[in-house]
Amino acid sequence: MTQATTNQPRLAPWLAGLPIAATLWVLAYAHLTDLADLAIGALGLTRATHLGEAVYFFLYDTPKMLLLLTGIVFLMGVIQTFFAPERTRALLAGRRLGVGNAMAASLGIVTPFCSCSAVPLFIGFLSAGVPLGITFSFLIAAPMVNEVALALLLGLFGWKVALLYLGLGLLVAIVAGLIIGELKMERHLEDWVRAIHAGEAMVSSGDDFTWPKRLQAGLRHVREIVGRVWPYVLVGIGLGALIHGYVPEDFMAAFMGRDVWWAVPAAVVLGVPMYTNAAGIIPIVEALIGKGAALGTTLAFMMSVIALSAPEMLILRKVLKWPLIATFIGVVATGILLVGYVFNLVL
Repeated sequence: MTQATTNQPRLAPWLAGLPIAATLWVLAYAHLTDLADLAIGALGLTRATHLGEAVYFFLYDTPKMLLLLTGIVFLMGVIQTFFAPERTRALLAGRRLGVGNAMAASLGIVTPFCSCSAVPLFIGFLSAGVPLGITFSFLIAAPMVNEVALALLLGLFGWKVALLYLGLGLLVAIVAGLIIGELKMERHLEDWVRAIHAGEAMVSSGDDFTWPKRLQAGLRHVREIVGRVWPYVLVGIGLGALIHGYVPEDFMAAFMGRDVWWAVPAAVVLGVPMYTNAAGIIPIVEALIGKGAALGTTLAFMMSVIALSAPEMLILRKVLKWPLIATFIGVVATGILLVGYVFNLVL
């Protein structure tokens, strides 16, 4: 037996450990309410008070969010072993508008970058010869329609809301990329980006991944993603707990209600200066909806935070000139407004 063979990860420990981990995950998720009730009682609080309700929200949502993140991120980490960045660039390079936009937006789902960390890959796509409009479809979809957002929406609001968000989010990414591509705005790329000659992307095949390696990649994905976003989760849940416990229901219903026509554009404008990811903003979304805010208005706020954040615009300024940035903001904001109104109309 060679040294290389002995260093290969073995499948047997995974076959023994995964069923145990999955069973513990299911048991913990099924008893979140019981655990939160026990914790509230141990603290001497009652949900009849503002403080007790806020603390209950925090103690219930924190393990719920972390369990959802851990499970879904692990699965997507395994799936991502089939989609190396080099292979992704190779798949998109040379694609026509339309087909390429749909592929780029779909690939954004399995690449869980925040808006700022998606920018380096955006530059890599351009350097590999991927058309500008197709690249923008990826840039929009990667932070906005990823496994974190979908997992949390599924757990909090059910499959109908998650599926509708998925469909409309992909539609925004595809149409926005098509519009930007048709406008032929390559001249508004920074000179150093335009000077990069389109080269042939290196293809990194996932064929050399064994299943133990794929499972290890999933575990590494959990360490990297959950390890990075858990502070956002705690901050988001903390703010959500304050809203849930202390903000009067009639206030949120009046400001972000279904019948307030200006609420959706106001939510988008409010969300742009902020910066967080789906893990940090969705607990706030849950609390706002629980206090009477309309679902479409609240999701428009969420989408603007994670797809049109001010820090992302500052990073993009290193790559794009202001006319292209303004076009990007205008097209995506229009799509988000339509999503908000559609959600308010149908749900």
